[in-house]
Amino acid sequence: MVNFDILIKNGLVVTMDSKRRVIEKGYVAIVGDRIAEVGKDSLDKSAEKVIDAKGAIVMPGIICGHTHLYGILLRGSPWFAKIEPPTDFIQNLHRIWWAMDEIMNYDDAYASALAASFEMMKSGVTLFADTFSGPNAIEGVLDRIEEAVKKVGIRGIIAFEATERHSKEEGERGIKENIRFIERVRREKDPLVTGMISIHASFTVTNWLLKWARELANKYEVPITLHTSEGLVDPYHNLERYGMRTFERLYRVGLLGPDVVAVHAVHVIDDELKLIAKTGTKIAHNPLSNMLNAVGAPPIHKMLEMGITVTIGNDGYIFDPFENIRGAYLLAKVAFRDPRLITPLEAIEMATINGAKAYGLEDKLGSLEPGKRADIIIVMPELMPTPLNAETVYGHLVNTIDGDDVKTVIVNGKIIMENRKSLTISEEEVNKISQEIAAKFWKRLLSKGEHQLDIVRLE
Repeated sequence: MVNFDILIKNGLVVTMDSKRRVIEKGYVAIVGDRIAEVGKDSLDKSAEKVIDAKGAIVMPGIICGHTHLYGILLRGSPWFAKIEPPTDFIQNLHRIWWAMDEIMNYDDAYASALAASFEMMKSGVTLFADTFSGPNAIEGVLDRIEEAVKKVGIRGIIAFEATERHSKEEGERGIKENIRFIERVRREKDPLVTGMISIHASFTVTNWLLKWARELANKYEVPITLHTSEGLVDPYHNLERYGMRTFERLYRVGLLGPDVVAVHAVHVIDDELKLIAKTGTKIAHNPLSNMLNAVGAPPIHKMLEMGITVTIGNDGYIFDPFENIRGAYLLAKVAFRDPRLITPLEAIEMATINGAKAYGLEDKLGSLEPGKRADIIIVMPELMPTPLNAETVYGHLVNTIDGDDVKTVIVNGKIIMENRKSLTISEEEVNKISQEIAAKFWKRLLSKGEHQLDIVRLE
């Protein structure tokens, strides 16, 4: 009899493997940091730690394809009552995000990363991709974010969001911080937190920075991520300055490729979709953020039909992944007036295996298969009004489940939350740190005015 480290038994196992198998009365066995076996019935199995998942869903950890951890500091902020409400996307940047960026410091970065990664962990996220922005907190800031994420115990892909909003030097400093962090974590054995190259958006950088980002991604073999066509300012800027739309410009400078995660891609035309598909570029869809900022809805149904990999992010707004899954399921329907668009299975694929594919990790994460890393969540709904089985599980994951139903979280073979109790850091400690820092942050934010910047000075 094989003795495993952890045995999860009697669960409804949603594998997300190539056959999308759902196993009733299934089990998942873990040895070290890997999944050793996945199957049906576990009567002849034993382990040092046995978890009875009767009545629960056992599935891969949710992957958040794009976030801004520091966005959590805006939650409930009195800043929104002070400013004139933005009427469009660019005003939103000026009056909220860029005003926020200008006063971010290293303590803010740490506290927000701690609170946001903790909240995501408790709602089932085991890996996220984050970009941080702050012109007065660049060098060394990724170490502070990493420190916070490690305390929570989940995986992160983090980067500084390089931009030339103020100067070419600012963009260079941002890129160098990413290089420094990538080189440092490479000296560690199997780090949970890794790096990537991040660009803010094509309308705040020159071709020089885009080309440099591509060279570095090739050199270090890491992903590139940038915001694309979120608001109309992006395609309009590129049409005015370069005579081409956003993805056309990115294609011409050689940036696009299978290691690129383009965020949003709301205002795209069919010709741009063809370039995205041709180059293997991935898309991070942020449905709740799109609704909040009133920027529109990307044609993700067309993207999926064309074989484009689409993952789901939160963009620093709502960190519960099940709310974002539900948003992705619904937004396409209402935006394109077709209730057939996006199935429950497609929504769950975007939040699991597609998230892994987006960052080149599909051989390690995103599904429950032998040999893959043991990143697993156990979801036990408190209310289940209709039967839960292999036929209904995707519908329940989209329409019934929310983050509070996640009972157990396992990352890299280590249980970091069990029966809703964090085993790494307490909620009390997280709340204390984040509330103290947020109060100071709000005070600084309220003492300044809206951020003013002419964004068309580039080139």
